[in-house]
Amino acid sequence: MSPFWLRRPFFILRGLFTRRERPDLDRLGRIEDPEAFVWAILPHAARTFSACIAMLPARSALPAAVAYLYCRMLDTYEDLEPDGAIRDESLRTFAARLQGAESGRLAPAPPIQAPTDRDDRDRAHLLLVRRATLVDRVYLSFDEETREVVRDLVHDMADGMRWSSATFESQGGVLSGEAQLSLYCRHVLGNPVIFGMRLIRLAHGVRPQLTPDEREDAMRVGELVQLANVTRDVEKDLRRGIAYDDSLREYLGRDASNGDRILAERCRAVRERLLHMALARAPSYRRIIAALNLRGWSVARGSGVLMLLFTERYYRGCARRVGAAAWSGPTSTASLLGRTFRSTFSERAAFREIDRVERAFLAAAKR
Repeated sequence: MSPFWLRRPFFILRGLFTRRERPDLDRLGRIEDPEAFVWAILPHAARTFSACIAMLPARSALPAAVAYLYCRMLDTYEDLEPDGAIRDESLRTFAARLQGAESGRLAPAPPIQAPTDRDDRDRAHLLLVRRATLVDRVYLSFDEETREVVRDLVHDMADGMRWSSATFESQGGVLSGEAQLSLYCRHVLGNPVIFGMRLIRLAHGVRPQLTPDEREDAMRVGELVQLANVTRDVEKDLRRGIAYDDSLREYLGRDASNGDRILAERCRAVRERLLHMALARAPSYRRIIAALNLRGWSVARGSGVLMLLFTERYYRGCARRVGAAAWSGPTSTASLLGRTFRSTFSERAAFREIDRVERAFLAAAKR
């Protein structure tokens, strides 16, 4: 197999341009090489994250891809397993199975017997669960330190999803208050940010533990990024009976596109409030990149900048969507990649980009 640095540009471009709504399920089902399967299905599981993962150093990229696919499998249990008790047990069992790596094999992933899949994207995620043994074979090829970092993430994510599932169920499909939403975002993306920092430190031969302040900044970055997903899908989640703001409780299951002006305004107001909540987290992004102490040229630093630029591009559109003034910034994928390239080879350029985004976010949060 060719070196990773030669394959990286292809993986980045595939992550950026794959049509996730139309996965080639037959082709994905025929791949037998474990690593080839990981990279082929990653864009269908990770959206723009797949390009950021491919930007990571060779020592970190494949473990990050495997970890993300495991997390997507957990998401699939949470989203598509209709029975609450089975869902909870599947999440617990899936995480626990990674403890068996010392034997050289893992227990099979729990099946989803009657999934509530809605489209081909859901079916791609179900195929991923069915073919988990291929991902397991890549996981088992890692050294024990790397497996531990992956295992910790999957365990934390499973616990977070069990909390989320139980909370939504007990509260009738909604989260109540900013504290619950913050905790939800920390479970969903704060834990992966901690994982990413640990993985990069491990690749640089540094002990991969984080200080309490670093963990808090990582969690706030998780909130910043996950709130993009929450604000994007307000209406979609409402239709499926989920709301991340208690003010939408009475509209659960309703379609906000049916001309109901009161509901449309309620969704806009919730989106605007959550946008401000997200943008206020901006200073933590600079601190987590600085904490990695990435000197000289660094694809890990470039990956971090690329993720921030994707997030910024979304939030500019979100600001326009709620009727607020949007700030200027790069829009085309080519311009994002150009800034990422400069950030990879120049620490000064990277922090200049991060500082620009931080200023824009904080100014918009105050409007």
